Amino acid sequence: MTTETMTRPVTLILLGPPGAGKGTQARMLEEKFGLVQLSTGDLLRGAVASGSPAGLAAKAVMEAGELVSDEIVLAVLQERLDQPDVAKGVILDGFPRTEGQAEALDGVMAARGAAVDQAISLEVNDEAMVTRVSGRYTCANCGEGYHDEFKRPETDGVCNKCQGTEFSRRADDNAETVRTRLSAYHEQTAPLISYYAKRGVLAKVPAMGEIDEIATKLGDIVSGLQGG
Repeated sequence: MTTETMTRPVTLILLGPPGAGKGTQARMLEEKFGLVQLSTGDLLRGAVASGSPAGLAAKAVMEAGELVSDEIVLAVLQERLDQPDVAKGVILDGFPRTEGQAEALDGVMAARGAAVDQAISLEVNDEAMVTRVSGRYTCANCGEGYHDEFKRPETDGVCNKCQGTEFSRRADDNAETVRTRLSAYHEQTAPLISYYAKRGVLAKVPAMGEIDEIATKLGDIVSGLQGG
């Protein structure tokens, strides 16, 4: 039996405000450890497309223009966790968002003989985040990302990757909106950080440094969990 087959599945929760790098870090963990990132939106879309019982329930609610209940989201998650591609573990992104959802998730995991192994909070400096997020823009042709301060095209106005000359910015990537989103994140997430800290499964990782440096710290956490 190889070392790889002996690793146990892990369940991670990735916490962090918009722009903290959750998506980038999740993709790197997927590639290195075979984990699967599960965002709430992707879960619901996948369930609807599959026509599963939980997916049909979600579809009816969404078509009525209503918010999908926690019960349906958890049912969709349970269906997804039964799929073979998540055998090595999952990264939950966007759920839970409240302490009540965290408690419900604990119940679901316990019924499966499992638990949340680690909640990882990507720690950021708010004002630095405002600069980071509000300066972002992308090539309209190929999607390559740039930044007013940190990553400008080698030739001004010309994409390094495809030589396109049209660029776009997200409408909500402005300083005022970013500050509002950060404030809302901290208000909503503070109870979750406390919840997982009390359970001894919270890790705080500084997320203002280099991407590879952050990835190394997250990788060390996952390696420890898989060998546990």
